[in-house]
Amino acid sequence: MPRGLTIVFVKDFVRSLWMMFPLLFALLAAIMALGQWVGRIETWSPLDSLYWSFVTATTLGYGDLRPSHAKSKVIAILITFLGLILTGIVIAVAVQATSLALSQVRR
Repeated sequence: MPRGLTIVFVKDFVRSLWMMFPLLFALLAAIMALGQWVGRIETWSPLDSLYWSFVTATTLGYGDLRPSHAKSKVIAILITFLGLILTGIVIAVAVQATSLALSQVRR
């Protein structure tokens, strides 16, 4: 039965992510745009800015790139908050897909 459980989970997870796509896309776009803004303030390359924004959004915070301007630090807080929302949505979708898969396999 684990194979059936996995198939049901993956199908519902992908379907639910697809339904949430507009919101997820908006959050990702905001994180990238804000990261590029910080990159311009801090004079980082576009790739470094993208890298930093996702490291910040996922709350990893390696520390290899750090904003030094006050405006950049405020934007970093906003990026972190958006990243937490994004992560929470993906986790909620995974929990919902798991619950559905377990309930269908038990029948």
